[in-house]
Amino acid sequence: MARILITSALPYINGIKHLGNLVGSQLPADLFARYMRGRGNEVLFLCATDEHGTPAELAAAKAGKPVAEYCAELHEVQADIARRFGLSFDHFGRSSSPQNHRLTQHFAGVLAENGLIREVSEKQVYSRADGRFLPDRYIEGTCPNCGYDKARGDQCENCTKQLDPTDLIDPRSAISGSTDLEVRETKHLYLRQSALRDDLDKWIDTKTDWPILTTSIARKWLHDGDGLQDRGITRDLDWGIPVRKGDQDWPGMEGKVFYVWFDAPIEYIACAAEWAEATGNDWERWWRTDKGAGDVRYVQFMGKDNVPFHTLSFPTTLLGSGEPWKMVDHLKSFNYLNYDGGQFSTSQGRGVFMDQALDILPADYWRWWLLSHAPESSDSEFTWENFQQSVNKDLADVLGNFVSRITKFCRSKFGETVPDGGAYGAQEETLLSELTRRIRAYEGHMDAMEVRKSAQELRAIWVAGNEYLQSAAPWSTIKEDPDRAAMQVRLGLNLIRLYAVLSAPFIPAASAAMLGAMNTQDTGWPDDVADALSTLPAGHAFTVPDVLFAKITDEQREDWENRFSGVRS
Repeated sequence: MARILITSALPYINGIKHLGNLVGSQLPADLFARYMRGRGNEVLFLCATDEHGTPAELAAAKAGKPVAEYCAELHEVQADIARRFGLSFDHFGRSSSPQNHRLTQHFAGVLAENGLIREVSEKQVYSRADGRFLPDRYIEGTCPNCGYDKARGDQCENCTKQLDPTDLIDPRSAISGSTDLEVRETKHLYLRQSALRDDLDKWIDTKTDWPILTTSIARKWLHDGDGLQDRGITRDLDWGIPVRKGDQDWPGMEGKVFYVWFDAPIEYIACAAEWAEATGNDWERWWRTDKGAGDVRYVQFMGKDNVPFHTLSFPTTLLGSGEPWKMVDHLKSFNYLNYDGGQFSTSQGRGVFMDQALDILPADYWRWWLLSHAPESSDSEFTWENFQQSVNKDLADVLGNFVSRITKFCRSKFGETVPDGGAYGAQEETLLSELTRRIRAYEGHMDAMEVRKSAQELRAIWVAGNEYLQSAAPWSTIKEDPDRAAMQVRLGLNLIRLYAVLSAPFIPAASAAMLGAMNTQDTGWPDDVADALSTLPAGHAFTVPDVLFAKITDEQREDWENRFSGVRS
């Protein structure tokens, strides 16, 4: 039994996430966690809300609530939606937790002791009307590149150009709208990433099995231009983790907090500490190599925009501490999922959001489409027509149709128990051979975290059962050879249980429905396919399940296309 530590990129607290966020980190991480548990491994799957930084303060101000209250409410909202999507986190924590405060301040202290933090004087925009420095996202103005009048001080969302606040035309405070701004000098702490460039370079070179997307982004940041730059890790904000060296004050840093990109990855470790405190488990055996984490395999899932921070900044923190922390073994990154000819956007409300998706269809419909179209090698695009076709052909016509046909036929001819009689022939042996080959291929793709290939192989396994049923035709066989028809039906009912086990990582609710209909809790993995297909013996009772997947009609598709064509209110 292996021990697998899995973390998903932390969803930001400022609102409900869209489907592009979901498929870029949390959903494929859940797929892998469920699969690894299904294979009998010990899994710790962690995630949390990312609660610090300027967007949290701005969202709270817009909602008219104190930022701590806003974050607590939105954490519960996101946790509830995650549960409804079947995301099987062992713990869904908060980056604002006391555990993360302590760990972040601890890391800052040891990094400072090791000479890896330097103090820098820099110029920053100050709002006289607000009486405070304005971090980049607190400044809005017109983009000098495309003319968009709501560009932020770090990036224009319209044209995606990276910006500095001083680049903006007619800049204004995002808090008050005031244009009474000036540039003042302030001091901040910088993490000396450049000092560990060679160590990081060598470490990245050892990751030969990582996606090209991951390593190419890391190497670009390491080598392009002037190479890896030191990075600011403090901000002039009220909301965040106060700047301290462990439990000691940090002279000159009064009133400042750590930058969200410094403390957020540390929450992966703090989240385990939160989990341990809630459950009585030992978190250090997952995170400290001197306490048992040496045999842990650590896998991270994230969108490509998060890769630099997880391949360079967070590793700098861990390596630079000089302490025995567990480093990531595999980083699975994803490209972007676009929406119907454009981009998903949380800030602009464009696309289908997780709560809206669940309002119109159960989670498994979305899980299947998103995972089978995961943006692995390139960006992919959600369209309602493609969604309709995939649901109808894959889930309704292939899997759902098989379950319905075999259970209803058995009920009509043999009753609601598994029938006895008959023995395998050449047709069944051919099916066993094909299933064995495909299940081993499915395992290989899942082990390698090849999400789309895994989905394609799973669908092919479903198709094999349909083709067997169509060819065997027990409704015809029963007229001349009832015993053979009984064997065919018994095999078909056992296939339903097998499909439930194999499909659970993708469509857990449908899997549970199939197991429930087959009146079994046996989720044993099919190491031997022949044995797996005799799990339900003759005489075993079952029930005919409700329709697993209803087809999406043209009228529904057209309605949803119109309903979600505008901006989320």
